[in-house]
Amino acid sequence: MELFNLKDNTDTASFAQAVKKGLGKNQGLYFPQQFSSFDNIDEILSMPFVERSVEILTRLIGDEMDKEDVKSIVEKAFIFGAPLVEVKDNVYSLELYHGPTLAFKDFGGRFMAQVLSVIAKGQPITILTATSGDTGAAVAHAFHGIDNINVVILYPKGKISVLQEKLFTTLGDNIHTVAIEDDFDACQQLVKSAFDDPEVREGLHLNSANSINISRLLAQVCYYFEAISQLEADKRDNVVVSVPSGNFGNLTAGMIAKVMGLPIKKFVAATNSNDTVPRYLKTGQWEPSTTVATLSNAMDVSQPNNWPRIEALIEQGFIDKKLLVGDAVDEEYTQVAMKQLAQLGYISEPHAAIAFKSLMRFMEEGDTGIFLGTAHPAKFRESVENVLGQPISLPQPLADCAGKEILSAELPSDYKALKAHLFATLKG
Repeated sequence: MELFNLKDNTDTASFAQAVKKGLGKNQGLYFPQQFSSFDNIDEILSMPFVERSVEILTRLIGDEMDKEDVKSIVEKAFIFGAPLVEVKDNVYSLELYHGPTLAFKDFGGRFMAQVLSVIAKGQPITILTATSGDTGAAVAHAFHGIDNINVVILYPKGKISVLQEKLFTTLGDNIHTVAIEDDFDACQQLVKSAFDDPEVREGLHLNSANSINISRLLAQVCYYFEAISQLEADKRDNVVVSVPSGNFGNLTAGMIAKVMGLPIKKFVAATNSNDTVPRYLKTGQWEPSTTVATLSNAMDVSQPNNWPRIEALIEQGFIDKKLLVGDAVDEEYTQVAMKQLAQLGYISEPHAAIAFKSLMRFMEEGDTGIFLGTAHPAKFRESVENVLGQPISLPQPLADCAGKEILSAELPSDYKALKAHLFATLKG
């Protein structure tokens, strides 16, 4: 699998190299210039989830990894399902939160951890990543206890839910967490600065587990196929998929699935008030605003890192820009959507509610709608209970960590302070 740096096409990498490096020169994203589509899509959709995922990932990675290795990785990573649940006539929620940390990022995090454990061959690695909520837990649990791999997770202090925080800040061992006194965009910038610093990048053998890492992105392609496979055959021709979007890795994966032959009619990029992409799609002007805090905090991103990959898919002719629409849902309508879903007998959290609201705005007669449920409602227990006025019970993974001590360090949004902390923690 040959990957090209989207900022410098002379900078190429194999799949293994891209997984280990994370970012290319000038903070560029690695991405394929060619994709292979399935000509037997009905046969692919008829396969069980794990078996189908092996076929998808083998097709994407190519002959760089033995198919048996891919099979072993997938079997260890995808130990949970992604059920498609009917919410109302022709409207479904793809529930991606049945993994160990109750969020869609378990798919990418666990796949990446297994891939790295194979290709690292015992060499030391430091995973440095930023999280706006769910990435941290998925990455922490995926890598917890793996020999020779340290994980450092930056997150915006006070801007994620307490239960989200406790899922990844209470593990200890090889998992190191840092609360940054700023927003998620600042956390991402600190990560980028570290990768631009040769002393840190090479001295600590840096790797990123954000959705910018190609391994996480490819893993996410698989659950789009799983969604369509659960629809009756006569409902697959006019599918509209609404994706709650923050850093835009999830939507990128869906578009790759489309390029590989998955029958999807339209994508809706659903954001909260941090609406850089919906405004860009309407005006053609890329004008990020200051990030604002919302109920859907995992989407509080004004400068999404994965957007260049979507631009590449469009510019290279793989995706027709007309297949993508953007929509922003404010705080009032987020709460309205949560209540509407509850009236339908479906309890949801703010991110999925935004995707549902946007889906309802763009579905046409004869369409089948799917919105992505990216996290268990209990991960946002306080806001869900406040909006719906009813208690939410804690699933076991959250109950287990609720009473544990947070082990995070706290730092200002200052690269020099972070650099000193990294060397003191990992080299001390």
